[in-house]
Amino acid sequence: MAARRTFHIHRPSSWRGVGLVVALLVLLGDQASKLWILYGLNLPEKGSVPVLPWLNFTMVWNHAVTFGMFGGHSAWVFVAISVLAVLALLVVLARSRRKAVSIACGGIIGGAIGNVIDRVHYGAVVDFLHFHVAGWSWYVFNGADSAIVCGVGLWILDSFIADRR
Repeated sequence: MAARRTFHIHRPSSWRGVGLVVALLVLLGDQASKLWILYGLNLPEKGSVPVLPWLNFTMVWNHAVTFGMFGGHSAWVFVAISVLAVLALLVVLARSRRKAVSIACGGIIGGAIGNVIDRVHYGAVVDFLHFHVAGWSWYVFNGADSAIVCGVGLWILDSFIADRR
């Protein structure tokens, strides 16, 4: 009597779901924090509010991209580029077979969509997190920016680990 074979099919759709959940959580957290900053705390009128000795909420309308690069372009240029990037990342997410890459894509997608919503609604991105220590000051950014940077960092780290395997 022949042995019965059982095949286990790896289902990347489960990782895709994880990535989509991460994207949704990032998007909701980002938009909620920005709504609170704008309308709850009313930061546009206050300008800057000390939170901790090394953190202020400081209102910045970012009309450019990271670190103020490419300023002077229409918000719609950045919207179009971001939408194309999100579409490309959705393809990567759909094909991903690694949990870390799916999570990274989700963070980047959620952050990019959050900043696109700002550009469409306000014509600029709402930035408000301002870290500073001992005379050193970092650029003002938001939760979406953090998710994008962490997503890229996780993806790079995962690629180094995957290459070692």
